[in-house]
Amino acid sequence: MKVKRNIIKIEEELCNGCGLCAKGCHEGALQIIDGKARLISELYCDGLGACIGDCPMNAISIEEKEVEAYDEIAVIKRIIPKGEKVLQAHLQHLKNHGEMNLLQQGIQYLKENDIAVPELKTEVKVMSGIQLSMSQPSDFSVSINWPVQLHLINPLSGAFNNADVLLAADCVAYANPKMYSDLLKGKKLAIACPKLDVNKEFYVNKLIQMIDNAEIKSLTVAIMEVPCCSGLIKLVEMAMEKATRKIPMTKVIVKIRG
Repeated sequence: MKVKRNIIKIEEELCNGCGLCAKGCHEGALQIIDGKARLISELYCDGLGACIGDCPMNAISIEEKEVEAYDEIAVIKRIIPKGEKVLQAHLQHLKNHGEMNLLQQGIQYLKENDIAVPELKTEVKVMSGIQLSMSQPSDFSVSINWPVQLHLINPLSGAFNNADVLLAADCVAYANPKMYSDLLKGKKLAIACPKLDVNKEFYVNKLIQMIDNAEIKSLTVAIMEVPCCSGLIKLVEMAMEKATRKIPMTKVIVKIRG
């Protein structure tokens, strides 16, 4: 499935290999290899262009184009011609972020095509999730996927596959102390702010990927009763209209009583 989205573009001739962009890329999508900045995986490029301001050579820009929904085999095929170092960086990137299913897909493809598998480092430890033990009821605990911010979530990581999902406005957890017990139990979590967050189309595309690619079973949308929060419902409705699959959606409105 192809989705039209923003993604960074690097003009290799202009890049001087200073590495400032790589340091500024929190997702780790950029690395300096053979003296040039490289986008080692579209999987971790959010297309927001935080790295643009770090580049003193104006070598980075944003382009909008149709790209396939993440496909590890397709990415491996594109990376192989770039050489062993780029291939190694990509596989190490997957390992460091706990994307073990995608890593195994890539390694299996290399083996099936008699391509040497680069040696990967093992000392990097990545926490793919956290356990929160709540102090109120002694028998209550909840397992949360990580990250939870919709901008940072990778719908294709496997964490959301066949899951019931709670999409909550940022303020809901603070306004409703029972969010964990009443809304989140048995669900995967994503949070967003329809008023302050930017690039809403990016959210719509991520929700489409959750529905069509991760094949989530249901979506519960929790918002505050204030008008600006209703935008989150609209984003979900846009995604559901564009998605191929149809899933049930439940709306939850948290009211503040003063």
